[in-house]
Amino acid sequence: MGESASGTVPDRHPDEHVRLARYGRAFAAVAPGGAAALVARVLTDPDPTMANSAVCEYLDRRAAELLADPGWSAWCRELTGPVAVDDFTARRLREWTLLRAIALDEPWDAEQVLTASNWLQLRLAEESRDAAALAVPAGGGRTRRIRNTAASRSPRPGRPPLSPTQKGPHS
Repeated sequence: MGESASGTVPDRHPDEHVRLARYGRAFAAVAPGGAAALVARVLTDPDPTMANSAVCEYLDRRAAELLADPGWSAWCRELTGPVAVDDFTARRLREWTLLRAIALDEPWDAEQVLTASNWLQLRLAEESRDAAALAVPAGGGRTRRIRNTAASRSPRPGRPPLSPTQKGPHS
């Protein structure tokens, strides 16, 4: 490898912040049919924490867009294989699937919520309008913040669940 004008050997792998920004731009521009290949490529990055961050930013954005969309199932199937190589991103995709089931009033299990990450429990506590779904983290959420947030948004006699933009009495 040759030296640069400054006399240093160029880095084959740019700084992780540069790569994260590059991956973010790639995910923003990726066609739906190319997302799986891009996820697979990013997850081979030498910095697994940064790779997880890049892929999860994409998953979070795209999953939120597709949450109630009929295209969810195909998108999820397409990404299941590529994310399977990484426990963290595979779990995030599974948790988005659980959030979707709750949001669409499809079957779900309370144990899945109780064993889910703090990320899922807090997102559910902050955003769900489903009384049964709010009751789970209100009664057994992993942190006090999760339990209090879910409890403050849970419906009470004569009061519907608070919307995600409304604050509870102790917020």
